[in-house]
Amino acid sequence: MINIKPLKAYTDNYIWLLETNEEVSVVDPGDAKPVLDYLSKTNKNLRDIFITHHHFDHTAGVPELENIISGSIYGPKNSYELINEKVTQGDTLSSLGIKFEIIEVPGHTLDHIAFYNEENDILFCGDTLFAGGCGRVFEGTFDQMFESLNKLKQLPDSTQIYCGHEYTKSNLLFSVEVEPKNNDLIMRNTEIDNLLTEHGSSLPSSIGLEKKTNPFLRCDVLSDNMHLIKKIGLDNPSEKEIFKYIREWKDSK
Repeated sequence: MINIKPLKAYTDNYIWLLETNEEVSVVDPGDAKPVLDYLSKTNKNLRDIFITHHHFDHTAGVPELENIISGSIYGPKNSYELINEKVTQGDTLSSLGIKFEIIEVPGHTLDHIAFYNEENDILFCGDTLFAGGCGRVFEGTFDQMFESLNKLKQLPDSTQIYCGHEYTKSNLLFSVEVEPKNNDLIMRNTEIDNLLTEHGSSLPSSIGLEKKTNPFLRCDVLSDNMHLIKKIGLDNPSEKEIFKYIREWKDSK
């Protein structure tokens, strides 16, 4: 039986744990201390480390953890130097008996990957897709980010999304500005405070929920949103043009 648990790091980062009765694997350990504290408290061993991209807040704990793992440090090519098992689009790996497929999702960074398990509907997507939003485009292009999100959008609606940060409340406030008449979004926005109070986290989300409420996965639908099209100021903007506009709009906040 695999459990998935969040550990908080920094202000809003998540380190995700995959856990069996005896072992743990971790995703994006930006800080070693929460992981070491958990291992000490539960008397469990660390098997593998997954890295979605090279940013410091997702990798800074690795040097302190690499000497105690019994497995591997999985991550993208041309990325973080301590990765010893480099993976790319379509590769598979197994950790704690769970098979993961690698999906390349450049945009936020050029090296960004996601880890997907079809059998259990698990997606560790780092800073590419957030609940109610998506990552900033730092190293890649808007076209790359759009295509990466569309890859994730094709996964089953039941896929559970475990992303790298707790940004959901601010993301939903922006999303309501983009789609003020989206009833699913309005309802989700009214429920977020209770969710955070009761559970301390808004995650996991799901692909199905994001397709209903996340504007960055709804550029096909937004082409019929006259409220938005007037803001963009283009005749018949493409989905990519809509994506670029709302990402730059969000960046300006």
